[in-house]
Amino acid sequence: MTPTDRSDDPVALLDAYWRAANYLSVGQIYLRSNPLLREPLAPEHIKRRLLGHWGTTPGQNFVYAHLNRVINKYALNMIYISGPGHGGPGWWRIPT
Repeated sequence: MTPTDRSDDPVALLDAYWRAANYLSVGQIYLRSNPLLREPLAPEHIKRRLLGHWGTTPGQNFVYAHLNRVINKYALNMIYISGPGHGGPGWWRIPT
């Protein structure tokens, strides 16, 4: 798959968004520095107290990506509400 192929395929774009959102979410939950991993991870990069829960994050990102696609495709006036909130790091806005 070439970069051109990826940009033309809606499923590949959703997958790329989902993977990037998961990567950013992991950084939000666990890291206090070095989010781009420009150096090997060290204990000082890890948060002392974790906020969020990884178990809910990929699912939140998945649903949000697909709903946002449908909202944009059909110009829907809706909002996605989910709870209880411990998947908060999974929220990454898709630019429209």
